[in-house]
Amino acid sequence: MTKDHGPSIKNDETYESLRDDGMSKQKAAAIANAQSNDDMEPSKKGGQQPPYEEWTKDELYDRAQELDIEGRSDMSKDELIEALRG
Repeated sequence: MTKDHGPSIKNDETYESLRDDGMSKQKAAAIANAQSNDDMEPSKKGGQQPPYEEWTKDELYDRAQELDIEGRSDMSKDELIEALRG
């Protein structure tokens, strides 16, 4: 039976599945909530951004900050890319 994760998680089943697959709590929550929102279609959003290799280091850092990736201030561009993809 799926556990109720409270009002901050809109799709508990998807959240648990993503957590079981090893995703962080924040990333699993973001995906589960996006999938349950009728105004958002995460599968259609993919591919609209250029690959991370084309981003500047500052852009990568800002995205890492949005995702609260620890240690981002000490990372090189390649390390930021790896962390964002992980």
